[in-house]
Amino acid sequence: MAVRQVGRVYLVGAGPGDVGLLTLRAVECLRSADFVLYDYLTSPRTLDFARPDAERFRVTQLPGTHPERWRHIIAKLIEEARKGKVVVHLKGGDPLVFGRGAEEAEALRAAGVPYEIVPGVTAALAAAACTEIPLTHRAFASAVALVTGHEEPGKAGAGLDWGALANFPGTLAVYMGVTQLGHIAHELIARRMSPDTPAALVYRASTGDQRTVTAPLGELEAAVRRAGLTRPSLLLIGPAVGSRPTTSWFEERQLAGLRVVVTRPRDQALGFARRLELLGAVAYLLPAIEVREPADWGPADAAIRQLRARGYDWVVFTSANGVAGLLGRLRTLGLDGRAFSQARLAAIGPATADALREAHLITDLVPAVDARSEQLADLLSEHCRGNRVLLAQATQGREVLREHLGAIASVDVAPVYEQVSVADPAHEVFDRLRRGEIDAVTLTSPNIAAAFLAACDETVRDRFRTGPTRLVANSERLARFLGDEGYPAVVCPDPTADGLIAGLKTVMAGKKGDEVGGSVGAGRPPAS
Repeated sequence: MAVRQVGRVYLVGAGPGDVGLLTLRAVECLRSADFVLYDYLTSPRTLDFARPDAERFRVTQLPGTHPERWRHIIAKLIEEARKGKVVVHLKGGDPLVFGRGAEEAEALRAAGVPYEIVPGVTAALAAAACTEIPLTHRAFASAVALVTGHEEPGKAGAGLDWGALANFPGTLAVYMGVTQLGHIAHELIARRMSPDTPAALVYRASTGDQRTVTAPLGELEAAVRRAGLTRPSLLLIGPAVGSRPTTSWFEERQLAGLRVVVTRPRDQALGFARRLELLGAVAYLLPAIEVREPADWGPADAAIRQLRARGYDWVVFTSANGVAGLLGRLRTLGLDGRAFSQARLAAIGPATADALREAHLITDLVPAVDARSEQLADLLSEHCRGNRVLLAQATQGREVLREHLGAIASVDVAPVYEQVSVADPAHEVFDRLRRGEIDAVTLTSPNIAAAFLAACDETVRDRFRTGPTRLVANSERLARFLGDEGYPAVVCPDPTADGLIAGLKTVMAGKKGDEVGGSVGAGRPPAS
């Protein structure tokens, strides 16, 4: 009888929160993983790098309170590895900086389970970079100390030497110290650290939720309490903190702190969400629809047979989904781009044209003004009179092109994908919407809008009608659809990703105006 081979465990530093700060090795491990165990501080966006079929398991699903849970974590890692799986334990920050990585490695070694430790960007480094508080500085600090603000009760050996820390010639970076802030300040000041020593507390460093409070050490606890900052936060203490600029590069980003829900299908939403994050926003992925293969490939296959026989003069794509659907079906049938033969290609807009270009297909016609079916129909009418036209679109696609072109050309439709509503009312983003923690929801089609709104309860819908959450529509047509349903919307200048970002900048400007004016939205406490 064959003996099942033991798998391998990767203890992976997931970094401080910004998914862009994952290391390349961390991404490689995630892509190879069969089972991903992730800590509660790990950004959900990090999991987007795992394979779709990989099992995802959050540590809070294990029994016990937080201090008790680490034994169950180790047992779970060993259990899954002994099933022959590649296992990744995603740990916030770095596994060996207050992350119990040493205990986990020791247990894996004792159990005979192969493992690798993958370093991550620790919170002190991220907080320094994003606040522009130098950890070391030739004029102020020759060293940096990483200190725990929450020691393990009953640990062997001496506890923290507060006298040595009070006289440390550099910067103290205190982890897990927000709940002990008063105690930490008291101990340091009692041992002759000046109460006027510059200090800062950084909440959720490197993310769009980042907030920083600076004050003299003796006043920091009261300032943090007024700001409402909680965990996870990092405390920085020392003369170098005083060199922090009034506003850091991180805080000057155009959408800094804006909380945005992206409702497009996941594969299409990932790139846009990353653009938002690089502009400073907090992006929440909440796909309202999912793109799937059509239930019946018969009509599309018949059209493909006609296409191979040079039966069409034009093939028209109304979305990137249509490109992926038709080209995917060609590959399934053992065909490639040569099937288009002499047909010319039209795309509804630049994103669809880009999808064709990635497949090494160049479009012959793309509207220059607006990515709408009406605009494409008007433009095509000038070129396809008396021609045979194939539309690659969704099973529920709009009839505008078919009706408009049908009067002057022979038009067939190839349904190459369908859209299925997948919005989950139990998703945690809906809780954030109910609490008024979301600034904007981006919507890119009536189908997406209808699926999203159907999953919203009345409390959430009221947020859209009266604030503070704004709906951002990528076209006048979609804005009219929302208006007919009773929801005001910010209308984007065009239906592209750039247009959506322009709409979000409008929301951002309104948010800043509210805060300056002292409205209800000003001083909103951070989301946990």
